[in-house]
Amino acid sequence: MRITKLLAAAGLAATLAVLGGCAAPSGPVIAPVTREVGSLQGATVELVVGQALNIDTGDVAVDSYTGQVDDPAVAEFVPGREEDDAVYNPGVMARAAGTTTVVLSSSDAGIEDVTFTVEVSGAQQGGY
Repeated sequence: MRITKLLAAAGLAATLAVLGGCAAPSGPVIAPVTREVGSLQGATVELVVGQALNIDTGDVAVDSYTGQVDDPAVAEFVPGREEDDAVYNPGVMARAAGTTTVVLSSSDAGIEDVTFTVEVSGAQQGGY
């Protein structure tokens, strides 16, 4: 009887350890940087690997924007979309340390391309 309880306790401990590992994040959560699209023209945005630039498009439809990233190894454009009742802004995800140029275009008439630089560092900077 004592061995059965010991085995049951060990099994429970192993199960909790596995479940606890699933619930824990694999690393620190990095807050996104949010900028209005109009403030990006000619700007330099500093990100760390794994961090996102969230682009506030104002009154322009989030899904009207496309993006061209010169070095996709450094950063990736993420298109905006509307899904059910949620609106997801377009953005740029930092992938690896380096510098790249991003050009945003909108299919809405009369909106000029927005060109800016993304500088990605490989390590988090203070405060995180």
